[in-house]
Amino acid sequence: MSERYESDTLQDFTPEPADTRRVVVLISGNGSNLQALIDAQTHDELGGEIVAVISNEPDAYGLTRAREAGIDAVVLPHREYESRDAYDGALIKVIERHEPDLVVLAGFMRILTPRFVQRFMGRLINIHPSLLPDYQGLNTHARALADGVTRHGCSVHFVTEELDGGPVLMQAVVELAEGENEETLKEKVHAREHLIYPIAVKWCLEGRLQFTGQGATLDGTPLPPQGLRMSHADAAEELDEDLEP
Repeated sequence: MSERYESDTLQDFTPEPADTRRVVVLISGNGSNLQALIDAQTHDELGGEIVAVISNEPDAYGLTRAREAGIDAVVLPHREYESRDAYDGALIKVIERHEPDLVVLAGFMRILTPRFVQRFMGRLINIHPSLLPDYQGLNTHARALADGVTRHGCSVHFVTEELDGGPVLMQAVVELAEGENEETLKEKVHAREHLIYPIAVKWCLEGRLQFTGQGATLDGTPLPPQGLRMSHADAAEELDEDLEP
């Protein structure tokens, strides 16, 4: 079973033009990356429309963000399903009801089944808080600090069956400052996520970024393993940060 919340604006729903690209966003929590996508859409900078936000957690604040933006907010609690495969089967049905061109993971804290990944392969992207392939999995900031690295960041990638292992589309770098701690590093990485994720979504919707059997391409040209990488200086300038690391 699922509980579905719809904005009042849907009562006067007008079908979108056939050429409008459709996005479904999956979340589990606060939804700060979702908000970055909503803001980009508000300024006609997303290249499409977010037609639904789906959460496995009923209390996720991202659902409030969706409702306030007039976007269909859907709760599909994973605890009501007896297995991961059963849940992903139901999730596939809910997503496909919205006929998306792109499925965007924005803090969706579940490991996806091969069945799910295969269904949306090539139109399923995620953002991860590290410079992949470094620090796949959880607790990336703490692990980076423990290793004494000088650079960290975030990556947008196509989702494959390998956890955090799909072709990288775009990265943004953080150069660690003296005395950096987990909270300050997390804040800097989040700011960069909000900067590059809307760009990656837009370019996917425009067909500029594509998934191939060999990796990812931009405008038909194969991308390097790190994708397009935004330097610390370029990101800091965009974000009005102090240029000193």
